[in-house]
Amino acid sequence: MQAASPVSGGGNSSSAVSSAGNGTHDLPVAEPDDLTPEQLAAQWEEEKPPAAGALANVGSSLVIIGVGIGAVVLSIAMGLGTPSAPQPGLWPFMISCVMVALGLFQLVMGRHNRDAEKFTRMSVAPLTGLVTLAAMVALMPVAGFELPALVLCIIWMRFLGGETWRSTLVVSAVVVAAFYGIFVMALNTSIPHLF
Repeated sequence: MQAASPVSGGGNSSSAVSSAGNGTHDLPVAEPDDLTPEQLAAQWEEEKPPAAGALANVGSSLVIIGVGIGAVVLSIAMGLGTPSAPQPGLWPFMISCVMVALGLFQLVMGRHNRDAEKFTRMSVAPLTGLVTLAAMVALMPVAGFELPALVLCIIWMRFLGGETWRSTLVVSAVVVAAFYGIFVMALNTSIPHLF
């Protein structure tokens, strides 16, 4: 039975493991800072979700186009005006046109795109963030901004970000206090608040 040669300083530990057989359980897992760029790329390639495919690319493109067209209609209803005398709908109209153009581009070129990822359980996170943000905006006139903002920060940090409870509670309280200090005490804005 042949013993594996020790790895010298600065050597590649993966070659030592492969030459000694299946010794992956004996070595500690390398930290991301210790990996080479090639090893990091291989690790990311293994961990990424599967590719979405052409149907998912078409579906996401159609959603973007639909939202963009809806925004175009709403911005025209608000009034466009002229570049020298703009009305409230001009800027949303321009952004909506860019959105529709990008959706069309993705619809045509998305068939060749291999970077899009398949929807997974984590794909719900942006929707959860949007729904909780809308709930905070709806609750602000009734309950002020302090409590809804605190709950929003807790949901985003703990459940969407996976932070520990201690860091979640500390950072959430600091964020709400900072917003209160800036927008209520310093700037004296008309944002709804309890205190």
